[in-house]
Amino acid sequence: MKVVIMGCGRVGAMLAWMLDREGHEVTIMDIDPNAFRFLPPDFKGVPIVGNGIDEDDLRRAGIEEADAFVAATRGDNRNVMACQIAKHIFGVPKVVCRIFDPIREDLYRRLGLVTISPTLVSAKLLKEALEQ
Repeated sequence: MKVVIMGCGRVGAMLAWMLDREGHEVTIMDIDPNAFRFLPPDFKGVPIVGNGIDEDDLRRAGIEEADAFVAATRGDNRNVMACQIAKHIFGVPKVVCRIFDPIREDLYRRLGLVTISPTLVSAKLLKEALEQ
C-alpha cells in the first residue's frame, strides 16, 4: 500500500515507521524540516518538507498514486482541510483524520471522514483502567 502521512510528530513518525516495517511504501511530509528527527534511522520511506494542504506539495509527495492518506498534525482544521483535499480533489481511497476535539470529530464523521480522536481514545482507556 502506498501511504502519504501529513505530520511528522511522534504519532506520525511512529505510524510511518510501523507501516514501513510492514513493507508499505510510505511518504511522510511536514512543514518543519526538523520534525524528521522523530523518524528512526532505519526508516526507508521518503520524508518530504511540504505543506499537506498545498496541492503541489501533495503531488510531490505522490498523492495521485496514494492508496491512503493520514493527517496527523496537531491542528484539527489543518487535518480536516488536508483530508478533504486528499479525498475530494485527489480521490484517495482511504483517508484518516486525527481530530483532538471530540465534538468536532463527530461532526466530521457525519460528513464522511474517517476520524480518530486521541482525546476520546485516551479518556476511554483511562476510564477502563480505573474500572478494572
